[in-house]
Amino acid sequence: MNIRLFKPSLGKEELENIKEAFGRAWIGLGPKVSEFETEWSRYIGCKASVAVNSATAALHLALKAFRFDEGKKVLVPVITFASTATAVLHNGLEPVFVDVDPQKISISMEDLERAYSRDCVAIMPVHFGGQPVEMDKLLDFAQRKGLKVIEDCAHAAGGSYNGKRLGTWGDIGCFSFEEKKCMTTGDGGMICSDDEELLAPLKSYRWVGIDKDTWRRANGYTQAGSRDPRHWYYEISVLGYKYNMNDLAAAIGLAQLKKLDRMNSRRGRCIKRYIEGIENMKTIRLLLPYDPDKYIYWLFGIRCKRRDELIIHLKSKGVATGVHYMPLTLHPLFRPYYRGCKVSREVWKTFITLPLHADLKDEEIDYVLEALGEFDKRIS
Repeated sequence: MNIRLFKPSLGKEELENIKEAFGRAWIGLGPKVSEFETEWSRYIGCKASVAVNSATAALHLALKAFRFDEGKKVLVPVITFASTATAVLHNGLEPVFVDVDPQKISISMEDLERAYSRDCVAIMPVHFGGQPVEMDKLLDFAQRKGLKVIEDCAHAAGGSYNGKRLGTWGDIGCFSFEEKKCMTTGDGGMICSDDEELLAPLKSYRWVGIDKDTWRRANGYTQAGSRDPRHWYYEISVLGYKYNMNDLAAAIGLAQLKKLDRMNSRRGRCIKRYIEGIENMKTIRLLLPYDPDKYIYWLFGIRCKRRDELIIHLKSKGVATGVHYMPLTLHPLFRPYYRGCKVSREVWKTFITLPLHADLKDEEIDYVLEALGEFDKRIS
């Protein structure tokens, strides 16, 4: 067997939606993007959403919305994808890397207290792998310190914590619809908030600073009876970015959103099968305290002290693996912001990501488990 690490789950519904966009011959920023924003807001339970071309763009613009003074600091977990921290740098701010909880690999509440200074203006909790940050505790900390909260929900589309959707706890929530995530638009992201005024300027920022979407202006190009020759007119008052989502991506997203709960449920069943198979192994343990009956997960991983040997063994069996992630301060870009983070420096050395996606078959999971069992018996 050759078993993929991640895979989007796509079908005829996505193709039909794309066909409709082709039929209209409008595949750029258009009405489908607006429809997707409305449907996403309804699903998440927030007042406003802005669709963009990636979660990287979403995080960048989310920080932009607050117009923080240059040089201020933002608290970020040291184990996360680079975009969480590059969003800080792109806004002229300084990342303060915070250690992680050794079990949940989410931002450490204890180290937050040590990392905080009066120059900090925001905190960006990451729901790593789908495992929720304890947002009630984090919000209490943020309120005491006067910090804005931007949730990085790249791994957590459709997830909840204490009955409330992830992405709606903080001031702003940011989601990823990249090819491998819980749902996909090919590439894409979403910014969400209950503060409509806070998000309103971001529609210009995502569209090179222009104050009117092209498709809205196009409605007036041939409008019968119109005496306005300046239907084409727009203004640019901010330095924006080319971050917009397009109608092809939104068409896929509208189909995927209807499947999201089912895909999350299937991933949960896959994780249960993995857990049962790993339960009695001596040298392999779970990456996270998985509870698929309670939470949704995008990533399934294990920990093994002989990680590299195990990766090579799985590779020989045709099983794809990954490592999510090495601490960001090990990368040259972020080394100037190193501040210790002892837990992260140790635990990441054992991380292995195993195949998980909504189309993963039970027999493929069993094959992975058999390969893990062979290794476990050989070295234990």
